[in-house]
Amino acid sequence: MKNNTAWWLRITVAFFLVIILMEVYIDSGDKPAFLTYPTLMFGFMALILLLLIAIAFIVQAIENVLYNTLDEEAKVRYLATKEKKWEWTWGKNMYNKLLGSKPMEAEGEIILDHNYDGIRELDNNLPPWWVYLFYASIVFGVVYLLRFHVFNDYNQKMEYEQEVAAAQLEIEAYKKTAKGLVDANTVVFLTDASDISAGKGIFESNCVACHMADGGGGIGPNLTDQNWILGGGIKNVFHTISEGGRDGKGMIAWKQNLKPVEIAQVASYVLTFQGTTPANPKAAEGDIWVDPNAPVQEAPADTIPAVKIDSAAVTMN
Repeated sequence: MKNNTAWWLRITVAFFLVIILMEVYIDSGDKPAFLTYPTLMFGFMALILLLLIAIAFIVQAIENVLYNTLDEEAKVRYLATKEKKWEWTWGKNMYNKLLGSKPMEAEGEIILDHNYDGIRELDNNLPPWWVYLFYASIVFGVVYLLRFHVFNDYNQKMEYEQEVAAAQLEIEAYKKTAKGLVDANTVVFLTDASDISAGKGIFESNCVACHMADGGGGIGPNLTDQNWILGGGIKNVFHTISEGGRDGKGMIAWKQNLKPVEIAQVASYVLTFQGTTPANPKAAEGDIWVDPNAPVQEAPADTIPAVKIDSAAVTMN
């Protein structure tokens, strides 16, 4: 009947174990089960808690009944067993070995002859754990000296530069997937329907007064032709929307009103006007923009060149 664990501790452990099992086996989606089914969960857990308390009292009552059936000698042995505490023998022995101190009853062997006002001094050895660490620091120092001052391994400056370069690569990779951190250098054309729809909403709320709903242009330029005043393509359009148009007569800078992801969405929507036919298109402005990164198309090698025939050289038979 040995039982050294307090009843309240057993109940607490069992209660949280039941909660963990319920979270594992109940399909509650992305939310915890107690948030998805709060009434059911709290009611069930209250029932479990009452059952655990009842079981603890029943076990305690059975233990008391059995204790009263024992004779006096058995009761003494039982109580002695109950009072006996568990000890981690190996850990305790290792602790004493690393500490290296002598027990109080053996201090007479290491006490020194001299005293100070009745205070005696013990001639203790250095603790083994301290000695081991000292030897380890010597070994570390020798290895460090050979590695960095004899064989000239990497130094702090090189390590710093490598870590900075690795961090820059991670930042660039993160920016490619994080729409909120996009800029004119990392922006790409967004093809998702949700992004195009969001860009359309931003365009209709802020841009139709100058560019018309169909992109045909009014105060602002026509967005459906191939001519661009400040350059076409997603990067140039993003930069123009963010920083504004020409000084004094161009579009205002929208970076104070729109987030980077919103600018990317509306820039992508603007590019969908290319090739469409507006109701009242404005005359083309600017220059025809050609993507410098577009692949160069070469004429097929087997194309037969046209031959110009001189009619005066033809002789009629």
